[in-house]
Order: sequence, then C-alpha cells, then structure tokens
Amino acid sequence: QVQVVESGGGSVRTGASLRLSCTVSGNTFSWYTLAWFRQTAGEEREFVAGLTWSDDRTYGAVEGRFTIFRDNAKNTMYLQMDNLKPEDTAVYYCAADLGLRTSCPGNSYDYWGQGTQVTVSS
Repeated sequence: QVQVVESGGGSVRTGASLRLSCTVSGNTFSWYTLAWFRQTAGEEREFVAGLTWSDDRTYGAVEGRFTIFRDNAKNTMYLQMDNLKPEDTAVYYCAADLGLRTSCPGNSYDYWGQGTQVTVSS
C-alpha cells in the first residue's frame, strides 16, 4: 500500500523560507515521478513543481523562488520555498505516480498526501 505524507508547513512572514518534505512508501521510491500542488479555499488546485524519476524538473508560477529536489536514499522529496509571499498561502499537496515519464503540469497522479498548510503573512 502506497502512503504519501507531507510535512514542514507552518506560518511565516513575507520573505521567509520554508522547506516541505514528502515521504512516499510502498514501492521503490526512485521510480516515482513526484509533484507538488497547492490549493486555497474556493480555488482550483494549482501545479507548483514536478520532478521525474530521472530528475527532470518543471515549475509553475513559482519558478525562481521554489526548488524541488529528492533524496532517494531517504525516500523523500522536498520543496524549498524562498522569498515567500502572502499569495503562496495554501494547502500544499504531494503527489506521486509510477507510470509518468514527464513532470508536466497537466499530469494525473495516482497517489496523494493529506496536505500541509503554509501561511504567509505580510
């Protein structure tokens, strides 16, 4: 059974940094294509960043401030978020899939975490 667990959310001020973590268990971690999405109440889910098993990366509107990377030895994927802004406030979700070969924003993922809240105040 695949489990996806996010951590690292919190409340910070504008300009601060946070690092989110996503641990995936249930299969060989290095095979997964992974992604971060975020969602605020009443809004559609937004693609943040994606990372394939071969380390190809794709970013949404956060490119230049956020960095996605993985540590296969720890079965963990990360989202380093720098220079945070109030508009980054959202619940951040980790997604994983074994069948994807790209990290395109429109991909559909099989496995999802429960989300972690990030709040940025001015």
